[in-house]
Amino acid sequence: MHELSRRGVLRATAAVGAGAVALPGISTAEAPAVSAADKGPGGVRCGPATLTGRIVRPNDAGYASASLGWDELFVHYPLVIVYAQNTQDVVNALTWARQHNVALRVRSGRHSLEGWSNVDNGIVIDVSELKSVHIDARSHVATVGAGLTQLEAVTALAKQNLAVTTGSEGTVGLSGATLGGGFGFLNRWIGMACDSLIGAEVVVASGTECAKVVRADLRHNADLLWALRGAGNGNFGIVTSLTYNVTPLKSVAYVQATWSGLGDLHAVFDTWQRTAPIADNRLGSQLEVHRNEILLFAVLAEGSEAEARNLLAPILSVGSPAVSTQIGNWGDVYNGFQIPTQADPANWKFFSQFTSKPFPEQAISLIGSFMENAPSDASNFFTQSFGGAVRRSPRGGTAFPHRDAIFYSEPGAGWGTRGQAGSGDAITPQAQAWIAEFSQALRPYVNGAYVNVPNVGMQEWETAYWGDNFDRLREIKAKYDPHNVFQYEQSIPPASCRTDRPGHGRP
Repeated sequence: MHELSRRGVLRATAAVGAGAVALPGISTAEAPAVSAADKGPGGVRCGPATLTGRIVRPNDAGYASASLGWDELFVHYPLVIVYAQNTQDVVNALTWARQHNVALRVRSGRHSLEGWSNVDNGIVIDVSELKSVHIDARSHVATVGAGLTQLEAVTALAKQNLAVTTGSEGTVGLSGATLGGGFGFLNRWIGMACDSLIGAEVVVASGTECAKVVRADLRHNADLLWALRGAGNGNFGIVTSLTYNVTPLKSVAYVQATWSGLGDLHAVFDTWQRTAPIADNRLGSQLEVHRNEILLFAVLAEGSEAEARNLLAPILSVGSPAVSTQIGNWGDVYNGFQIPTQADPANWKFFSQFTSKPFPEQAISLIGSFMENAPSDASNFFTQSFGGAVRRSPRGGTAFPHRDAIFYSEPGAGWGTRGQAGSGDAITPQAQAWIAEFSQALRPYVNGAYVNVPNVGMQEWETAYWGDNFDRLREIKAKYDPHNVFQYEQSIPPASCRTDRPGHGRP
């Protein structure tokens, strides 16, 4: 079977050192690890914090790999990387960063597509080793550590015939995907990943230099849960565990169709965009346009091969596609279309967008024209069907605003060879220009943007990601992070901060 090729192709860091860290110019307290919780009002100091967990420093043998993200286009050199082994390690790291006035970033799956989960001369708090899994099959509730990848989550749940919405790339962190919204083959059936999120453990800044653990669910800090459902990546605190409502799922029908060349593009794309959003809600699909072929991937939850082919008949009847099918447990099917990260290109660039009305003929022509001139074989135009359960918000609501979209799409370019510094330098300007021109050409036909696939340099990014929810998010930010401890290039500023300062404003 042809492998699923999200972004061209679908997707244990070694490190040394543990305990306290000493850095040039920064004196780390030698006191034992402390809880770092406030003992009183905001002005009260907490005891000196010591870094705990698995620590990686610049002189350690594993530093180069530990500091590298999935997208090798972005390279940063943090002062220290803390791999948390438990929630207390996160509390200690956040307190240490505040006490030493060190910039911080939060990381899990390393798929931050503008490199914003890393930082030069700061601390990276990595939760990727928080991999606990507790599943209550009776109540259909699962609580998992924030370090699980999507593949690990799908596999663990599928062993008990359960599922939650995830994206199709297994190496992506489950928490990062969920906190930005989270969509994939199952979103039309059971909603966005964030729709199933019913609780989270979060380490937040407290007082002037401390940190504490809070619970966010419908009974405790419900406003924070609302914000985490679509705007939770690095904005309000550090999520250490997530609790989901999970859905019974025994088997799926997986269908892949391939059209050679782009001759059938207009008919294939138009048929897909008009049928996929209104099909049986159990059917989720992705369409990809490459330089030399068109690919359709579809998953029918709890359906047969015949039923899947019947639901897809309108698009499968276009031209003469090569079609393959697979029936099986969702975990087995999902594992089957993963490939090693080393098979991915080193460098990537994307532009995210949503569509609420079908593309007219001229928009489809633009896709064909740009794809014929794509900068690499790994480049593609990717889409994900919406509609169905995506249109329904869960109890308590979510910060994710793009409920009326019929599909999501993004042009993406991949180039360069992993592990070979500079291998893609010659293509980088061409790839970046291609993405910029492609996205600009599609502007009349799209709206908004997806925070998990950030559009750097975009004007009005605040409303592009969160629409009318942005002002409420700023108020919640002011409540849980009034000192703006958690900030990056496109983070949410607290309501008390101006939004036109460098790093948070419009170009």
